[in-house]
Amino acid sequence: MLATSATASGRSSSNLVAFGATSFLNDTASEMAYWILPAFLVSIGAGPAQLGIIEGIAESVASFAKLFSGHLSDRVQRRKPIVVSGYFVANAVKPLLALASSWAQVLGIRFADRCSKGIRGTVRDVMLADSVPQSRLGSAFGLLQAMDSAGAIAGPLLALLLLPHYGVRGIFWFAGIPGALCVAVALLGIREVSRTRAENVSPQPLTRVPAHFPPAFYFVLVAVTLFSLGNSSDMFLVLRAQSLGIRATYAPLLGLVFNITYTLFSWPAGRLSDRFSRRILAAGGYLVFAAVYLLFAIVPSIAAIWLAMAFYGLFYALTEPVLKALIVDAVAPESRGRALGIYSFVTSIAILLASLITGEMWKHYGPRIPFYLSAGIASTAAALLLFSRATETADARSAVR
Repeated sequence: MLATSATASGRSSSNLVAFGATSFLNDTASEMAYWILPAFLVSIGAGPAQLGIIEGIAESVASFAKLFSGHLSDRVQRRKPIVVSGYFVANAVKPLLALASSWAQVLGIRFADRCSKGIRGTVRDVMLADSVPQSRLGSAFGLLQAMDSAGAIAGPLLALLLLPHYGVRGIFWFAGIPGALCVAVALLGIREVSRTRAENVSPQPLTRVPAHFPPAFYFVLVAVTLFSLGNSSDMFLVLRAQSLGIRATYAPLLGLVFNITYTLFSWPAGRLSDRFSRRILAAGGYLVFAAVYLLFAIVPSIAAIWLAMAFYGLFYALTEPVLKALIVDAVAPESRGRALGIYSFVTSIAILLASLITGEMWKHYGPRIPFYLSAGIASTAAALLLFSRATETADARSAVR
């Protein structure tokens, strides 16, 4: 028994390291390309409306993939092949951006990239949740996000170093190197997690009707979906900064200052959520978002934009790991995949609408109106989290656990 327990513990520790390493390498590859994508689109004749379409469709397909993979995760014995294949496809298509000559081709590449992310993302999160005790969920998700955002620091730094010598298309090719390493680590380092770690849960038959979720889950879902209706692609922040005079070559640096804060605070925020109310931390993150978007609307100075981007990382640190832990807390272990899949699906569809609306509003009314609207929606969602009895009940149950 002791030997079995030690083996399981070792496998869990191995998975935390492997998931952290793959997240770091994958985000390094992604962020090398992501922050220069708006400038690249402008160079091939696209603008804010096309960016909204690309990012909106890319995120929506990822949401459908997460919904499917969430259901699949609760039913299959082996999850590792799903995660590895997701990393493989995403990192195989990224370098193809170097060959793109139209925004439609960029759309196709982003489609494949985000679809593969959706397929692997929910399954990976369930594997991570099954690898750690309930009392360490926030810490585990926080550590994963910290490694993710550390890669998002390395990516823009590498892009800044390579951009003057190899140009935008060269960066896309170089992104294939950390991408290949990511796939290798996923293949060799990730271990299957026994379903018995999640309270002796067995995979469910395909014919079983999905179980009902508790009210606390649905309330969190409503609050997060409302927020997501104002949470358009971060690329609109980059476009706004560029329209104010920040040069396109500094776009990776915008990503750098944002991700430094994200990296520094993700793990502490996740650990804090294991001891403190997750809903209050998440509401605080929404208020940070509102403040940042308000600053981008008002624009008191260029320096304020740089400070706002640094502050923006705190929003992600207080929400990404904390909300995932909150969702896992609210449902039974055998329903984790479906719950995380539904959460990701609904919020991503809302982000699709937000990106499309922001692109069109920007086109017709300028950038200030959509930024004001996003700030107002985020503040309302924060209030919804703060004053809900249903969420309070979920927090109390989480504390007992």
